[in-house]
Amino acid sequence: MRKVILALLIFLLIFSSFGCSPKETKLSNLTKVTLMLDWTPNTNHTGIYVALDKGYFKERNLDVTVVQPSEVWPEQAVSGGKADFGISFQESLTQYVVNEGAPLVAISAILQHDTSGLIWLKDSGITSPKDFANKTYGGWGSAWENAIVDYVAKENGVDPSTIKKVELGVFDQITGLQKKVYDFTWVYYGWEGIDAELRGLKFDFYSLRDHIKNFDHYTPIFITSKSMIENHPEIVKAFVEAISQGYTYAAKNPDEAAKILLKYAPELDKNLVMKSQEWISPYYLDESGCFGVMKESIFRNFTDLMYNLGIIKSKVNDVNTLFTNEFLPCKK
Repeated sequence: MRKVILALLIFLLIFSSFGCSPKETKLSNLTKVTLMLDWTPNTNHTGIYVALDKGYFKERNLDVTVVQPSEVWPEQAVSGGKADFGISFQESLTQYVVNEGAPLVAISAILQHDTSGLIWLKDSGITSPKDFANKTYGGWGSAWENAIVDYVAKENGVDPSTIKKVELGVFDQITGLQKKVYDFTWVYYGWEGIDAELRGLKFDFYSLRDHIKNFDHYTPIFITSKSMIENHPEIVKAFVEAISQGYTYAAKNPDEAAKILLKYAPELDKNLVMKSQEWISPYYLDESGCFGVMKESIFRNFTDLMYNLGIIKSKVNDVNTLFTNEFLPCKK
């Protein structure tokens, strides 16, 4: 009897360990959809290419075309119906929805924590943000970005007007630092930080989520339109299931996943991809091993921060209008 009970317990334990494994939603007909990336392929996108390579989309009767942004950004493409799904960032989604009334919704996180921060070389004359005065910052020029850089400066006793801001231009961020085009910039450690490591540079990294209260947020994220959710929920469900399966596989098999990314994007630097994938894979899943889950508290706290910094024009009374976990295999 004890052996029977033990066998049953083992079975239940094994079964429960797959509680967050993606279920299968198979569409009745082959359905073509377009996914627009936020930038060129990198390890934020690995799960997508795993899903393509392993047939996770195909199994659900989805024919997914992956495109890169050109004339418009993903938020604009999805809002205007030129793409069915896109990759965005919580700060971008919130600005488009609140400031411009865009009909967008986040349907999955990609990383569970923000990995970005400010970076400078050891020989730049900067030891901390207290040294930002009369230094040059290289960035994209967005209102959100400038607000955060100014906030960090003020918190460290520096007048933001003493910081010269220039646009990144033709250089990647790390090359720009090396060439002294600017003294510090904002990077995502999982890509540019690893790039700096591989180049053998001596640098400091100032993690923003470690220094700004309520800064931690979901970036990047998958988005779709409200009309897609209302009119084609089964397509959204199949898509989210497939990407969840792809990213879960990438989290558990970083080396193989990196090789798959390189197969679809052979122009990428192999050493950077392999090292980046090893670093970033643990960020795909939450503490219970689930991909994509977004917490209301993270959205609420971060949205309030954006309002307090003047990035969005009005407070968001119900942050649940910005995201949904409804289509995720793991629901919290």
